[in-house]
Amino acid sequence: MTPPTPAAAGPGTSGPIAPTGAAPAGAHRDARPAPGTGSAPRWARPAFWAVLALAAALHTWGLGSNGHANGYYSAAVLSGTQSWKAFFFGALDAGSFITVDKPPLALWVMGLSARVFGFGTWSMLLPQAAAGVAAVAVVHSAVRRSLPGTAGHAAGLVAALVMTLTPITVAINRDNNPDTVLVLLLVLAGWFCLEAVRDGRTRTLVVSAIFVGLAFTTKMLQAYLVVPAFALVYLSTAPGTVLRRIGRLLAAGAALVASSGWWMLVVDLWPAADRPYIGGSTDNSVRDLVVGYNGLGRIFGGGGGRGGGGFGGEPGAGRLFNDVMAGQISWLLPFAALALVCGLVLAIRPAGAPRRSGGAVTGARRDLPGARVALCLWGGWLAVHYAVFSFSSGTFHPYYSTAMAPAVAALTGLGGTLMWRAHRRSRAWGWALPAGIVITGAWAFAVLRRTPEFVPWLAWTVAAVSAAAAAGLVLSRIGRRAGLRIAAVALAAGLAAGLAGPVAYALTPLGSAVNGTNPTAGPAGSGGMRGPGGMGGGLSGGMRPEAPEGAAGRAPEGTVADDARGPMRGGGPGGAVSEQLTGYLKANRGGATWLVAVGGAQSASSVILSTGLPVIAMGGFTGGDPAMTAERLEALVSAGELRYVMPGGGRGGAGDGGSEVSEWVQANCAVVDPAEYGEQGAGPSSLYRCG
Repeated sequence: MTPPTPAAAGPGTSGPIAPTGAAPAGAHRDARPAPGTGSAPRWARPAFWAVLALAAALHTWGLGSNGHANGYYSAAVLSGTQSWKAFFFGALDAGSFITVDKPPLALWVMGLSARVFGFGTWSMLLPQAAAGVAAVAVVHSAVRRSLPGTAGHAAGLVAALVMTLTPITVAINRDNNPDTVLVLLLVLAGWFCLEAVRDGRTRTLVVSAIFVGLAFTTKMLQAYLVVPAFALVYLSTAPGTVLRRIGRLLAAGAALVASSGWWMLVVDLWPAADRPYIGGSTDNSVRDLVVGYNGLGRIFGGGGGRGGGGFGGEPGAGRLFNDVMAGQISWLLPFAALALVCGLVLAIRPAGAPRRSGGAVTGARRDLPGARVALCLWGGWLAVHYAVFSFSSGTFHPYYSTAMAPAVAALTGLGGTLMWRAHRRSRAWGWALPAGIVITGAWAFAVLRRTPEFVPWLAWTVAAVSAAAAAGLVLSRIGRRAGLRIAAVALAAGLAAGLAGPVAYALTPLGSAVNGTNPTAGPAGSGGMRGPGGMGGGLSGGMRPEAPEGAAGRAPEGTVADDARGPMRGGGPGGAVSEQLTGYLKANRGGATWLVAVGGAQSASSVILSTGLPVIAMGGFTGGDPAMTAERLEALVSAGELRYVMPGGGRGGAGDGGSEVSEWVQANCAVVDPAEYGEQGAGPSSLYRCG
């Protein structure tokens, strides 16, 4: 069985369906060939490819203006093109002193592209954009196969369109953070989980588990947020006896452990002296990184420079609806919740379905086991993500919420289609779809009015069209032929009104360079931050946008770094190293492996990108990693691998070994006069010559 591709999974094609013939032993009535895999309506294929083309345009338009995007990951990608050791470990620098604070699978994808085509904006970011388009195609396929016939194609198309137009998804798919690859792997896992329920084969479930494991090797424990929904859905709905289902889940669990843990096991068994320090950990192990910084630390917060950064607003049930998050992901959350509830009721007891004697239901009821399973899976996916993202006290960035987009899209497509069918078949269900349209329009109006200067007419237009669409659906009940036309027009208007706000926000990332560290969509102020070009997506907490490609580590004009004096300029963990100092270090590097050792990854990554040479980030991303000790620094200097050190500048306060390293440097190294590299006076951190 092969995973779906845009060609294989598109409308009108059979895609990877369950084999024909006899069902597996123990299969129950839900294990049948996938619905929606027969001949497609004429509009289905062109509409599907149009949505994919739209996704590709949103993800690639003006992509070259994004420069290095998130310079932290860009530096690791560049270093991986220079050293296979750095590539495997995901090291920030080609000398492999310290890794980035995530596992390396997303870096591998970008790094292989950069090795083939040469390092640059397009070679690094185009695989990200392609992964975003592929995720749209997989969601379309999964939803389409959950309903029979034309209904399946319609539901899949709506789901694909909603995911394409989710603002935060557009923003992150133009960046080089790992979340884009994470989402693709998770929707592939969801696709195969639904297939495993349908075909009853252990290997299909194992493939699903492997994709979750690969997602773990992309962003660690966040990948496991889908596991509760997958396991419960499979255990309760898959073919076979309960014992057989448990046995298959155990086999899938073994595959999950293996695919999640192989890289972690290799790295932790590797002699620590021969590999880079594990960035983000407190004890130089991937285990600590999984449990701490990228695990419980994200939920409960932590110290040591690793605590919560209020990028997404205060924790609580309303976090995803606050001024920071609302425009990124919340537009269709109320409709998705309503669609889940109504869809489950309708999948269990279809509106207008005739009953046979003995309680059996014909027609629509036989079509809906796939929809019921899919609604449970996507609903569980959304519920777990909502709970974790809403109440986490640790670091939470708005772009994490892109992992919710597949579930919101699938529930909107599936539940919305079932509500439409019920609206046409039953007077008792005539309220559901109009209510959903009114709720969606009202919430969009509220979000848009938070920034009234942004497309000022849009909020009122959305409100008016939503009200008219809901009224049209109610009035469509008065007659059959005329009523159907009215209902169709009203439905199209309601869909347009519901997507108008997301479209307006989704277009904003195309007009300016992405803020790589914390990408968001929407107008300035809509996310509580300001970024380049007046768009949302700026940084808080004193962090600055990465310098554009070719800027030699300079901060944008008007930032603190632009006005500062001295070798270490402000902004972020370690600040930016000046052009004059960079030139001096290159000219005096000699045979050293590393150009310089600095306090944090921000300054290290900017120098790596501007020079192409290895730089030590003693404190890692936060500036608080205990990666450097006085003993190790002395060994590097004695071996001639390092000549220059700039202690301090780490956000964590002890990122470069704290007083221990600083005292050794002051006792054994000489301060370099700033005049030697063409600057006046000393900055926040002095440059020392140690060899």
